[in-house]
Amino acid sequence: MSTTLGVPRPDQADYMLRAAAGDAGRAYKRWMLDLLDVREGHTVLDVGCGPGTDLPALAERVGDGGTVIGVDHDRAMLDRARARTAGLRRVELREGDAHALPVEPGTIDRARTDRVLMHVAEPADVLVQLHRATRPGARVGFAEPDWDTLIVDAEDLETSRAFTRFTTAEVVRHATIGRGLARLAGRAGFRVEAVHATTPFFRDFDEADHTLGLGRNLQRAIDEGHIDRARGRDWFDGLSRTGAFYASFTLVCVVCSR
Repeated sequence: MSTTLGVPRPDQADYMLRAAAGDAGRAYKRWMLDLLDVREGHTVLDVGCGPGTDLPALAERVGDGGTVIGVDHDRAMLDRARARTAGLRRVELREGDAHALPVEPGTIDRARTDRVLMHVAEPADVLVQLHRATRPGARVGFAEPDWDTLIVDAEDLETSRAFTRFTTAEVVRHATIGRGLARLAGRAGFRVEAVHATTPFFRDFDEADHTLGLGRNLQRAIDEGHIDRARGRDWFDGLSRTGAFYASFTLVCVVCSR
């Protein structure tokens, strides 16, 4: 049996927290938070809140008169979020599905999803749910990658392209959701106010391997016959040896009003 390439799949909560802590993660989150214009007294909904990465910042903005509702379908994630927000009385955590949000219609002033729609069964249905949950005049923000734009610098350019094709076709459920956010939001009844695209990039191989799953996804591509084993291993070994590693992708953020 062959040795698995790269780092093993990380704990999902740790992965999300680490990704949010990087320069690119902090920058787009700050942009979205500013454009959402969360104010004192607002009721804010964070769909797919995960380990509660953004709940404290939202709670700070709503003040003592507001409420932040974090929704996630994963109880383990909610446990992490509960620990992260201990002592914040204005944060509520609810177990629920993004396709059937556990909130009353027309009660939400601000809402957000962050790298959630690429995983759900039907992104368009989730947007309809958000439209139902929000009040007239509400603002909603979305942030999603477009994995079709993933590039990994290597001398073997064809294998880099094959890795991106595999990621898009087999690894991520809705891999190109980022480019369609504005269109889908409009169809759901939202008015698009702002669109922002950023390019998170990696110069450190180990960080890229952890975040982008270079080794583990390459191993899967090899095992499923999408990439030749010897060529794939040569490609991966070359990435880890280079002194000038580079990889990047595009992340799209959209802020809308209702």
